Amino acid sequence: MGKVYLVGAGPGDPDLLTIKGLKAIQQADVILYDRLVNKELLTHAKEGADLIYCGKLPHYHTMKQETINRFLIKYASGSKVVVRLKGGDPFVFGRGGEEAEALAAKSIPFEVVPGITSGIAASAYAGIPVTHRDVSACVAFVTGHAHGEEDEEKWEGLAKGVDTLAIYMGVGNLPFIRDRLIRYGKSPETPVALVHWGTTDVQKTVTGTLADIVEVVERECIQNPSMIIVGEVVRFREKIKWFENISEPAISEAL
Repeated sequence: MGKVYLVGAGPGDPDLLTIKGLKAIQQADVILYDRLVNKELLTHAKEGADLIYCGKLPHYHTMKQETINRFLIKYASGSKVVVRLKGGDPFVFGRGGEEAEALAAKSIPFEVVPGITSGIAASAYAGIPVTHRDVSACVAFVTGHAHGEEDEEKWEGLAKGVDTLAIYMGVGNLPFIRDRLIRYGKSPETPVALVHWGTTDVQKTVTGTLADIVEVVERECIQNPSMIIVGEVVRFREKIKWFENISEPAISEAL
């Protein structure tokens, strides 16, 4: 019997990989990696390791989740050391919990190696602290995909009860998100930032308010992958932004 490591690759900057994650990559016989994983991390794989791409785009999956689960079980059952390399943290909107369930059901040994999630890292690289004792005592990580009637109560709770929202995968759903937050009590003047390709050398940040952020995003052609940060903490960006002051961000087709 082999073993599976569910490894968080971090938000994009390869230097943000944990030491434990690096060690797992270096010893792996097989690495199944996602679209948002910085390919530089794969250079640490040992000679002869099998590198399998299983990235996902909106509405298009190179490999379905069920197939990924079967691959993990198959290779580990064949005495392989397997790394499932996932952008950010495997348990934050990474479906790592589903993979762990599948492995546990087959009694496959596994470890979870946490990674730095984009909700914290992208905002930090944009000069936005997700908490601040003056304006934000709580932060929520939110999927931007939620838009059904059953989600109305969730959006009401987020609008009324959380100081800072870190919204993943929400660019395509931004008009709905804006409308629900305002409907349930957020001021239209609440600051909003979108951080595109956060922590990479092509990072681009745009800011606005709930009232105008949809127009800002359309004008600046911001697409996924982008983190959406909503809350008064966004106002600190102009004071403490640092990363974009020491790099030359530009959208690149190379990514």
